[in-house]
Amino acid sequence: MKATEKVVLITGAARRVGAAIARQLAAEGCQLVLHYRRSRSDAEALAAELRHQYRTKCLLIAGDLVAVPFPAQLIAASVEHFGRLDGLVNNASIYQSSPFEQITPEDWQRMEAIHLRAPLFLTQAAAPHLRRSHGAVVNIGDIHGEIPLRSYLPYSVSKAGLLALTRSLAKELGPDIRVNSVSPGVVLWAENQDPPDGDKQALLERNALKRVGNPQDIASAVAYLLFDAQYTTGHNLVVDGGRMLY
Repeated sequence: MKATEKVVLITGAARRVGAAIARQLAAEGCQLVLHYRRSRSDAEALAAELRHQYRTKCLLIAGDLVAVPFPAQLIAASVEHFGRLDGLVNNASIYQSSPFEQITPEDWQRMEAIHLRAPLFLTQAAAPHLRRSHGAVVNIGDIHGEIPLRSYLPYSVSKAGLLALTRSLAKELGPDIRVNSVSPGVVLWAENQDPPDGDKQALLERNALKRVGNPQDIASAVAYLLFDAQYTTGHNLVVDGGRMLY
């Protein structure tokens, strides 16, 4: 398989979509660096599952991607452990509402830091190693980077910036490194939150496939862009069941 023994770092890997990506890449034969911030028990359980089911070599690293030295430290620790790096998946994200009248500089800075600054400086630190392996970067965007979500202005704008960052990095890092993004629609409902743009059934009616997606849909798209899409860079792959048609 194309992915066998490849080393991939996934940020925000312990839960939800990040964990689905880890399972997909483990099934394809990758060795994984699983980054998490607070979800230690989830990360440890995931690593144990992958080691048992796929004999995956897993390195767990906890840390705050917003802390200035940490992105470079994360890449250095990954390469020191495995001796190489073939892929980077910038998945870590914060989904948080910010009603327009209540937006604070801290709200803006929090979203910019996790959705733009962290992917940029992780990619910068990873670039020398990815050049050697002719590796790839996949950023996890959101359809609301193209269709802004009411009361989520900092989130939507930062995800739009991530799509621009993807295209810019593709131009900066070609021809040796490919950089793409995946923009999910509804693949998991937000935890402890009702949809801000309508009830769940109404949202599904504004979706060509009339159903919620699955984290596996995103994981498969990530694996495709990492290993199979060898003539694709600077592209945003929308995986939304046709939501953007409406």
